[in-house]
Amino acid sequence: MNIGVIHYKVGGTDGVSLEIEKWKEVLEELGHTVYLCGGDLGAAEGTLIEELYHHREDAQRLNYNTFKELRDYPHEAAYRAELYGLADAIEEKLRAFVEEKEIDFLIPENVWCVAVSPSAAIAVTRVMRDYRLPALAHNHDFYWERTAGVALTCGTAIELAQKYLPPRDPLARHTVINSLGQQQLQERLGIEATIVPNVFDFQGAGWEPDEYNSDFRARIGLRENDIFILQATRIVSRKGIELAVDFVKALDTPARRAILQERGLYDGRAFDAESRIVLVLAGYAQDDQIGYTPRLKRKIEQAGINALFIEDLVAGQRQMRAGEKIYSLWDTYVHADFVTYPSLWEGWGNQLLEALRAKLPILLYEYPVYLSDIQESGLDVVSLGSEVIGYDELGLAQVAPATIAAAADEAVELLTSGARYRQTVEHNFAVGQECYSLEALRGYLEPLVGGA
Repeated sequence: MNIGVIHYKVGGTDGVSLEIEKWKEVLEELGHTVYLCGGDLGAAEGTLIEELYHHREDAQRLNYNTFKELRDYPHEAAYRAELYGLADAIEEKLRAFVEEKEIDFLIPENVWCVAVSPSAAIAVTRVMRDYRLPALAHNHDFYWERTAGVALTCGTAIELAQKYLPPRDPLARHTVINSLGQQQLQERLGIEATIVPNVFDFQGAGWEPDEYNSDFRARIGLRENDIFILQATRIVSRKGIELAVDFVKALDTPARRAILQERGLYDGRAFDAESRIVLVLAGYAQDDQIGYTPRLKRKIEQAGINALFIEDLVAGQRQMRAGEKIYSLWDTYVHADFVTYPSLWEGWGNQLLEALRAKLPILLYEYPVYLSDIQESGLDVVSLGSEVIGYDELGLAQVAPATIAAAADEAVELLTSGARYRQTVEHNFAVGQECYSLEALRGYLEPLVGGA
């Protein structure tokens, strides 16, 4: 079949873009032809429909006025007119995409669930119905799961949610990425869904130092004997990056530095008085709509830790930009010593899989989906527990100081023992290979889509 994958953006380093690439690879192995369609193509090839992009001013305005407060329109009729007007514009271009590529099957990615551009949900539903196209929705996050809360603001917003988020239609089948989403979709809307967890390619060549990325540490200002703590996620509040700041501050105390200096690092490098412990934030902050990034930077300043924001040097793929070398997200993992993944909420957890694949130890907050769906696989992680005890004056999450201290102690043991470090990362890699590989994804998709 000719399969059309539709999302707000493709070809980026966000979790949905990364999963799209994995689904595309497996679907093509099954004999299908996959066409990508998005409002921003990033590093991918596809059909550009700018009106699909969720960071457009009109999409952001509709998002806020649908789920928070009806503030930017003189009355509900004006809001409704823009909502459906943008849907009409998207629909017209989607029709051209379907006809040009002779699409047989649709895979809407998150447009029917997270709805950060509500008009896109309407447009995709209309196209599915008018062309009688079977669809398999890949639902990562639902609008009701937003950590800041939601309130449908008016009758039109309620109608939108009931008819399109997601649509109940015999043409549409649904997948979710965790059991919590599966349960809520059934309870709220009576829609049955198949769980398809996030996956990764554990079979291909590993990420290694090479000529292209050999200068990466130097480029971002790290010395050989510095400890590189990688935070690879987007910079948004639900990622809980403030907990990584607390962790790095705890690592960088005189007592723990003394142990690091006495023992040296897991890979034979020395750790001396000049060595730094640096939190490197490789993800982008474009999706931060609530001023989280400046508050996080303020916390970093107050904590006095070394931190680098390098989103301008990182993209989904290696490339040249304005004559400057840009690294892939995978290049950041090659040179890291440790990964922090303190997310307070995740639909599943792409960066967790990336850390397993890169054979790096992981600091992890035990977010709800980790506890419900992932923990039983037996991963060996440095835990921050599963309880937020409060929020500081910046509105940033806190866990118990004793929990931070215990995590820092465990990290020191890993960072100073080659044997323990290797045992931990090899165990986690094996778990990933068994449970979350592309081969596992093929087993999920073949009965849902079919194969040649």
